[in-house]
Amino acid sequence: MDAVRLIVTSRRALAAGGGVPERLTEVWQAQALAQAIGSRLALVGPPPLRDEATGLADLAGRGCGVLDRPPPGPDEPRAARLTELGETRACLMHLGGLLGDVGIALVGIACAADDEATYWSCVEAIDAADEARDRVRDMLRKLAEREAALPRQEAG
Repeated sequence: MDAVRLIVTSRRALAAGGGVPERLTEVWQAQALAQAIGSRLALVGPPPLRDEATGLADLAGRGCGVLDRPPPGPDEPRAARLTELGETRACLMHLGGLLGDVGIALVGIACAADDEATYWSCVEAIDAADEARDRVRDMLRKLAEREAALPRQEAG
């Protein structure tokens, strides 16, 4: 499935809310999707973005790890359905929005946490999501710089 469609599905599922376990599962799903997209970009994305994409995959993986929450049931994680990235800029724009939603959801969960373990795992996951979003912004900036340089090269 196309990355943007999976991101939109994740954003809708995250917005649907539910109890803390369901929201944490959706946060985990979103982080796993960010990890998969980062890994794919690191392999087949534009060369100037590959280092940042590797960092994105690592950070999103850290976000999954601190939540220690694989999705329940027999279904594979949503990220396993990723078959193509589509247009890089659109993918990254949508992914940045998803990671912002993840941070907001985690703040809400952390503020309502009944136990310290949940609170601190949310804080660590917030950090990972925020840093991953920064990587996405860096990649979008690099894409914009690259696109701006192309007309200058053609004119020169």
